[in-house]
Amino acid sequence: MRFLRYGAPGEEKPGVLDKDGKIRDVSAVMPDLSGVYLGDLSSVEPESLPLVSGDPRIGPPVGHVGKLVCIGLNYTDHAEELGMPFPDHPVVFMKATSAIIGPYDTVRLPRGSTHGDWEIELGIVIGQPASYVSEDAALDHVAGYTIVNDVSERRFQMELSGQWTKGKSCDTFAPIGPWLVTPDEVGDVQNLSLLLDVNGERMQTGSTSKMIFSVAHIISHLSELMTLHPGDVIATGTPPGVGMGQTPKRFLSEGDVMELAIEHLGQQRLPVARMP
Repeated sequence: MRFLRYGAPGEEKPGVLDKDGKIRDVSAVMPDLSGVYLGDLSSVEPESLPLVSGDPRIGPPVGHVGKLVCIGLNYTDHAEELGMPFPDHPVVFMKATSAIIGPYDTVRLPRGSTHGDWEIELGIVIGQPASYVSEDAALDHVAGYTIVNDVSERRFQMELSGQWTKGKSCDTFAPIGPWLVTPDEVGDVQNLSLLLDVNGERMQTGSTSKMIFSVAHIISHLSELMTLHPGDVIATGTPPGVGMGQTPKRFLSEGDVMELAIEHLGQQRLPVARMP
């Protein structure tokens, strides 16, 4: 199934797409797509739920995200384009949950931004608590998958000292969605195509088959460092074609439009503006 949240920012309601692609309201079954409710999505019967009228805004598909954990340098071809060695263990950093927006909202470059960049990533949504889980059992803890755009300000990330979090956590720098897709509809999560365009020009093309660390490995590894809770989101790294990997380097400007898609997971369209 394909779940989503719709409505004004901060007032989103849970929904699900029926067999005709129409939104059904899930509010009578669960108050939000968050927390413990993510562990029981299979009980939802879309055709029995009321239709949602109109054309509402689509928000991020997970509410009240506890942690937004990111994996860096996790595609062989991305590490190669940056001239960096493959890591021995997953590179882990955090992204502020206050950066989360919907898949069609506006990305706003922060004051002082000169090197805004894009990164399409497969997102994992945790549905069951995970602590010290094996790789064999790791996927049992997944509620579903989604798209994450790990928008970055490279100057903040590289030049302001400290951790990458500085360049990753600006407001609007974590568009998520449009859908939370349950594993049964995704199929082989290690064989999904990814693409990202800027102003209609293809920048990123990749496949999750090029991941250095698989989805199962990432969940297992993180569960040995911290307990993963229902509603936590993990961004699993990006394929080649980011702005700082281009020759010459290319970065986001006001008026740009990012369009990105992952096989089975939908599409995002994100206009770019500047913070006032």
